[in-house]
Amino acid sequence: MSAERTLLTDELKSWIGREVSYPAREELGRASIRYFAMALADDNPLYRDDAYAQEAGHPSLVAPPTFVVETCQYADRPPNHHGYIGHGWDLPIEGCRMIRAGNAYEFIRPVLPSDRVSVTWTLEDMVERPSSRGGSQLFVSSVARHYDADGELLAVNRETLVYQPLEGGT
Repeated sequence: MSAERTLLTDELKSWIGREVSYPAREELGRASIRYFAMALADDNPLYRDDAYAQEAGHPSLVAPPTFVVETCQYADRPPNHHGYIGHGWDLPIEGCRMIRAGNAYEFIRPVLPSDRVSVTWTLEDMVERPSSRGGSQLFVSSVARHYDADGELLAVNRETLVYQPLEGGT
């Protein structure tokens, strides 16, 4: 990079490979699934009607696919300063804004109200790249693996975050 500051410090590089696991705290529950489907304005009967879901080959109603990767029911802590209670790396990066740049999901099986979901997050990589606005930006790649109480993989969420220096940031 040029005379611009380097975002990818040795301290940040030491974070690559870190893992954090969150154990299942409780069953997901029917109400959570119903509320999530309502928030999506998705009235698919698979998400609210046991008989319909059973006719479709499921043991009970199921959750919308993204429910398992978007729920933070594994969290047991107070919200952060943005009101978020889910996983965050809290990387030591100052003078930058964080942008959620994308997610790639893989769903292994539908999630049931009786599932207890545990999550393991792994910080896979960090890459510094030039920004079209000048300077550089930092791309952080993580993967979350969601498991049921028997250790069966339910879903994988690959997430990319981008840290961009603020104007006048140091």
